[in-house]
Amino acid sequence: MSTHRKTTSETPDGAQPEPNGRRRRGIFLLPNLFTTATLFAGFFAIVSGIDGQFQSAAIAIYVAMVMDTLDGRVARLTHTQTDFGKEYDSLADMVSFGLAPALLVYVWAFADLGAFGWYWFELGWLVAFVYAAGAALRLARFNTQAGSPEDKRFFRGLPSPSAAALVAGTVWVCADMGIEGASVAVPVLLITLICGALMVSNISYYSFKDLKLTERVPFAYILGLVLVFALIAVDPPRMLYILFLAYVSSGPLLALYRRYRQRARRRAGTDEE
Repeated sequence: MSTHRKTTSETPDGAQPEPNGRRRRGIFLLPNLFTTATLFAGFFAIVSGIDGQFQSAAIAIYVAMVMDTLDGRVARLTHTQTDFGKEYDSLADMVSFGLAPALLVYVWAFADLGAFGWYWFELGWLVAFVYAAGAALRLARFNTQAGSPEDKRFFRGLPSPSAAALVAGTVWVCADMGIEGASVAVPVLLITLICGALMVSNISYYSFKDLKLTERVPFAYILGLVLVFALIAVDPPRMLYILFLAYVSSGPLLALYRRYRQRARRRAGTDEE
């Protein structure tokens, strides 16, 4: 998830002051163009999901993820971070990674649960809402903590694009295999609910922000990237699903490992005494 932060030379509304003290009105086009592309992809995913084009909707959410990654990097590289860009980015993220996945999974898997009883229908839309609310809370918390002195190498809570990738990836893989949503509604309910809960949790996730793209790296890194791209190209829905499933699972697994290490250290200290 990316943000456009305000630079010190800007006024509170994001407009840069001229030498005579007047404000230059307007917005930076380039980073906000990528943010608009994120919003468009999310809107397209919603429309495609309503029309029953589930694979197209899932792919559009992945496209929104790429655009969301680019807008923040472009803003930092061109020094065009503004408060306007930050707020616009959050609104686009809410549509693309909050509302679009929730609506997609509801239409694909939960809408027909009423045939099994009214309580299943109620449970379906409630879980979809929990996911959307989790994304909104996650984005709001991220914005309020943007300037805090926390470790930038880690996110607190699952990033909403990764949660959207897992939910949309579930739809994409199943639709590609010809599996009807209603037949796998129970596991999809659990996946959606877990993603919504992880977004508002305090579990740490690696942010990859400490990776320096402009510095020299060992040649083996390039070979590794080529291998990853090749695997994704062979079977995009399944490879992307496995990739994001591993990332979503990494947070709870690392949290359990840290807790185990802490308990082991306490036991070791008690035994020494």
